[in-house]
Amino acid sequence: MKTSLALLATVLTSVSSLVVPRANPKTTHAYANGRLFNIDGKTQYFAGTNTWWLGHLMSDADVETAVSEMASTGLKVTRVWGFGNVNTAAGNENSVYYQILNESLPGGQQINMNANGIARLDSAVYTAQKYGIQLVLPMLNNWGDLGGISTYTNAFGGNATSFYTDAKSQAAYRNYIEFIVNRYKNTNAIFAWELCNEPRCHGCDTSVIYNWASETSAFIKSLDPTHMVALGDEGWMAPPTGDGSYAYSGAEGVDFIKNLGISTLDYGTFHMYPDQWGYNFTWGNTWIEQHNAAGKAAGKPVVLEEYGAPYANNKTAIALPWQNTVVMDTSIAYDSYWQFATVLPSGTNDADNYAIYYNTAPGSDYDTLFIQHAKAMAAKAPIAKA
Repeated sequence: MKTSLALLATVLTSVSSLVVPRANPKTTHAYANGRLFNIDGKTQYFAGTNTWWLGHLMSDADVETAVSEMASTGLKVTRVWGFGNVNTAAGNENSVYYQILNESLPGGQQINMNANGIARLDSAVYTAQKYGIQLVLPMLNNWGDLGGISTYTNAFGGNATSFYTDAKSQAAYRNYIEFIVNRYKNTNAIFAWELCNEPRCHGCDTSVIYNWASETSAFIKSLDPTHMVALGDEGWMAPPTGDGSYAYSGAEGVDFIKNLGISTLDYGTFHMYPDQWGYNFTWGNTWIEQHNAAGKAAGKPVVLEEYGAPYANNKTAIALPWQNTVVMDTSIAYDSYWQFATVLPSGTNDADNYAIYYNTAPGSDYDTLFIQHAKAMAAKAPIAKA
């Protein structure tokens, strides 16, 4: 894949004239401070959210609406997909995608510099910087949505488990990482780079993802030593931790506690969907407390990166007890509800059943789970206790 690096250099040269936001040289990037984060020059607890779709909106006005409303809510971070792959441009003319993966291309990959390409992620980064919101950018997806691991294996061979050790796929993936990191590392908009959204290696020994995460995070740090790096995993645990049920079985090839020890990962992430995993909603409090305890043992921040309630009529009843656990019983550094939604000027709507729409009316789900929760997190003394 040596020709891929030549292609990347060509692409970087060709886009150098585009306006990519630059950081204020007096601004310090967010960093881990013990079990908390220093963000905006202050060590503090805070709340975030997920807006995977922000860099896939075709309208700048839509981006502006969403980011301004998140900022007014008091959120400090949102997680936005930094990936968008296709295997052919044909049939994708009306969709946003960032790169094509296909061995017929020089080097097997090509950045999309058209209006429906990387310019859309530029818009998200620029607008986030404008409003003081910081982004977590995963650069790969375990799932097929928007072109995940399957777009690499379609192009270069292999499957969802061999991907992590396949030389061609890993070379292309690193080329893309290099492009994204170098493009945005000098902005104020990046909170952290993320290796993958919910990486899994089903049936693999946990050493596969451990080794891949170790090597890939070290590569990112070689490109950008100042920003944080996270894995983006769901926080699966492995024996002897837990009761051996699904979340503790190691079946997905992920060992949260082991991975938390990787020196080039700045913090741990975990997700929480009891309804999808075969647990009751109250188990979520246990899951939160267990990851908090792991963070305490490792001396690193831990983030509840995704969680949500799937039902339209009782989101507060389900999610508020989890938020109370985070606020009152743990030192979880921040949490991010999945997902923020709003009415966009264009009418575009990428919300799912978990989404909560922007609504400042007192007592609404949004008021309780976003506005009031952000205030509660910000009010916590910036000391890790639990």
